[in-house]
Amino acid sequence: MLTTLSPKIQDVQEKLISFMEEEVYQNEKLYEQQLNEADSRWTIPPIIEELKAKAKREGLWNLFIGEEGYETQLSNYEYAHLCEIMGRSLIGPEVFNCNAPDTGNMEVLMKFGTDEQKRRWLTPLLEGKIRSCFTMTEPDVASSDATNIQSYIKREGDEYVINAKKWWSSGAMDPRCEIAIFMGKTDPDGPRHRQQSMILVPMDTPGVEVKRHLPVFGYDHAPHGHAEVHFTDVRVPVENLLYEEGAGFEIAQSRLGPGRIHHCMRAIGAAERALELMNERAMRRETFGSSLAEKGVIREHIAESRIEIDQARLLTLHAAQKMDEHGAKAARKEIAMIKIAAPRVSLNVIDRAIQVFGGAGVSEDFPLAAHWANARTLRIVDGPDQVHLRDIGRLELKKYQ
Repeated sequence: MLTTLSPKIQDVQEKLISFMEEEVYQNEKLYEQQLNEADSRWTIPPIIEELKAKAKREGLWNLFIGEEGYETQLSNYEYAHLCEIMGRSLIGPEVFNCNAPDTGNMEVLMKFGTDEQKRRWLTPLLEGKIRSCFTMTEPDVASSDATNIQSYIKREGDEYVINAKKWWSSGAMDPRCEIAIFMGKTDPDGPRHRQQSMILVPMDTPGVEVKRHLPVFGYDHAPHGHAEVHFTDVRVPVENLLYEEGAGFEIAQSRLGPGRIHHCMRAIGAAERALELMNERAMRRETFGSSLAEKGVIREHIAESRIEIDQARLLTLHAAQKMDEHGAKAARKEIAMIKIAAPRVSLNVIDRAIQVFGGAGVSEDFPLAAHWANARTLRIVDGPDQVHLRDIGRLELKKYQ
């Protein structure tokens, strides 16, 4: 049974909903306008900093952690409800300093970082002064299996030397991106899940080169963006190592478990907004003598969407609660299930909304096309469907062995 949210979290929910309606949705068009009018798409629109300042003043900042400090994080279940609200807008998460991959990177630093690493990188990230990226995926191997990683981290005296090609490093194009969490092999001959390590690499380190921007279905996602990044004889001090050598896979799993909850709830938020837009459009538009809302097929679209969204939400909240109560390992099957279900539901609902909108649905006049492209990537991000289906099947069969 799902638990009731505390009055404190309910209050945050209400404030967050109001802020999204009064500030974020109203400024989505301005955000894009400022991007288009800038000399470069890789320029920060002034409106985003204005919205961030307002969110700070309203106490809607770093919502994934408690008020007393980062030692008191919200539970996955509590934060999931807030993720859904923020996910209704593609610019929403950044306004509250809850954007990927920064939240995951901040959580890694909170859990595994030294005091100096926290001072130098975590504090400015929590303040929203800088951005970060996570460099794990590689173009030359199937990165759905993290043990395939070929990046090499070699210790030489008081330094580590890094050589690698990474891609789909989200946030690396952002001019504010100052630090990368890099995953590579320190012990290629060690046990399979102890070969990898993670290390902090400042983006201005000699040998770090952003080779190219990677658009998604034609969307550049500026000024955030995704990039291919090459590391050539990059040298960083040994103090930049996260936790210990061989802990890279452990850190990655710690990061990805909650991250999948966040992704799924944001996808559900996008689906919920698409359903609202579908309903509004159906009520306003007329064809063949009656409103779209009176057509049986449209009502079926609306009904199917409501059923699917509620199913996905309940499944995701169940996974979040189980992770809180029993840990990520115990909730592995449930996390895999939502990673399959939520993006599929989001795509289904957004696609129906696009169909109801007609040509307008695939235009940039409405957020549906951009949300659809974003939701489609979630079937790959943090592990493709096939990996999660394999794990679900294996865990189900294990009960009968």
